[in-house]
Amino acid sequence: MKSLLIVFASALLLAATGAFAQAPTDAQIAHIVVTANTVDINAGKLAETKGHSKDVKAFGKMMVTDHTGVNKQATALVTKLKVTPEDNPTSQALKQGGEENVKKLKGLKGAEFDKAYIDHEVDYHQQVLDAVDKTLIPSAKNAELKALIEKVRPAFVAHLEKAKSIQASLGK
Repeated sequence: MKSLLIVFASALLLAATGAFAQAPTDAQIAHIVVTANTVDINAGKLAETKGHSKDVKAFGKMMVTDHTGVNKQATALVTKLKVTPEDNPTSQALKQGGEENVKKLKGLKGAEFDKAYIDHEVDYHQQVLDAVDKTLIPSAKNAELKALIEKVRPAFVAHLEKAKSIQASLGK
């Protein structure tokens, strides 16, 4: 699990620490946003079916619903702005880490699955929030793109808090 978190942390640190030669462009930010949401949708779908506790299943469903909604908004916005999301090292690393996480989770069952999924969700949402605050919002040049990221930020905070709450209950 730690190696997966290192991949995610590295990807988001690329964004958060400005490892881009310069700040990411709006097209790159759009791709990062869509990729980050897709990663959580894929893991959430798995949690809906493989989760052991009702809280984990419900959280997985919420991830699918909420992150699908954000992706729809982001896709509509980039279409309106005639911006083509641009693949970049951060989005590539997020996608790779997401695929590795799902692969690992598929091999787990019961309480072991629940713990691994929720632990990952806590770490992942914290990393996403760090990237949102330190890079994505400050680097977005388009006011509508920046506004969308700012608008969905509270949902990421709520997801993090809910995941922490489930994490605490699973530890008992």
